[in-house]
Amino acid sequence: MDLSSSSVMSHDAPQTDGAMQASRDEAQVAPPTGSWRLPLPFSAAHAVLLDKRSVSANLLLGGLLAVVALLSLCLGSALISPLAAIRALLGQGDAMAVFVVQELRLARLMAGLLTGAAFALAGCLMQTLARNRLATPGIIGIDNGATAFAVASVVGLGISLAPPPMSLAGAAVATAITFGLAGGAGTRGYRFIVAGIGVGAVFGALTQLLLARVAIDVANSAYPWTVGSLNARSGDAVLILGVGLAVGVVIAQLLARSMAVLRFSDAVAQGLGIRVRLCRLLALALAVGLTALAVAVAGPVGLVALIGPEIARHLSSRRGVPLVGSALAGAVLMVAADLAGRLLFAPIEIPVGIVTAVVGGPFLLWILLRPAARDLT
Repeated sequence: MDLSSSSVMSHDAPQTDGAMQASRDEAQVAPPTGSWRLPLPFSAAHAVLLDKRSVSANLLLGGLLAVVALLSLCLGSALISPLAAIRALLGQGDAMAVFVVQELRLARLMAGLLTGAAFALAGCLMQTLARNRLATPGIIGIDNGATAFAVASVVGLGISLAPPPMSLAGAAVATAITFGLAGGAGTRGYRFIVAGIGVGAVFGALTQLLLARVAIDVANSAYPWTVGSLNARSGDAVLILGVGLAVGVVIAQLLARSMAVLRFSDAVAQGLGIRVRLCRLLALALAVGLTALAVAVAGPVGLVALIGPEIARHLSSRRGVPLVGSALAGAVLMVAADLAGRLLFAPIEIPVGIVTAVVGGPFLLWILLRPAARDLT
């Protein structure tokens, strides 16, 4: 009996060794704790690691965005049931519901969704570059620079360019001035933030001067650009923003790994093979472009860039930079704020920029009162 058992064990020894080797090989390719390994269909030797918590957070934010978007289509001066709103979105059902949804509310919803995502994604990029939660496009002056140039095109100062390219020019000018005043500090440190606040104040004063020197009717047409509004936005500007955001999300995802490493020192990033200067330049250009396109549609709604990334960071894993989560959270915030502005004091409409300022002001103070949470390390 013992011999038989020994014989079996001896006979099976090579198989056991093979099984152990297979187990070791499997352990080598096993994903880290808290991640999923997704093999690529065109390359068996390569795979994509998906963080479980980040994927769950993005799914949660995506579901919340769908709910808020549906409410935006349903609620207003004319109430529409969710089923009727979905049918109207597909061009079916009551003619009045189809008109209200497709002609009035859908364009506004798309403007809010795209601008919120663009602002928050730009904010996440800027915060990661500066390793500081206060370094958002609104706080460091990019919003105000884009707004001043957009208002200049609206009030008609002999400038024939439309708001989108003018906003891009203004954002680029504001960024260049802020960098120049920050000197060798680059995007790091509080000197960059303080310089940005000063540049934003100057461009804000310039915007008010432009509005004060034109006829009242012209000033009224440009006023929504100064506070942030989604009412009667240009379809062309929304389309340009949609294309820019789609390209921006792809570029941001390509930079995701490098952005995660940039949270550490430059020496560590370079040691890991990251081209620090190129990565920063691309991320900064992307943040400026997204901010300019969003301002061209909605005006300066900068606090979305502060709150959106913060929500995404709390929901997502700390292993990476929550770029997609920030965009989703920003879209949820913008659409919800616009819906609140339409409903709270109906029929009087509150611009979305005022709603986000009321919510974002205390949030900014909360961040300032938590010194340990300022830096992104």
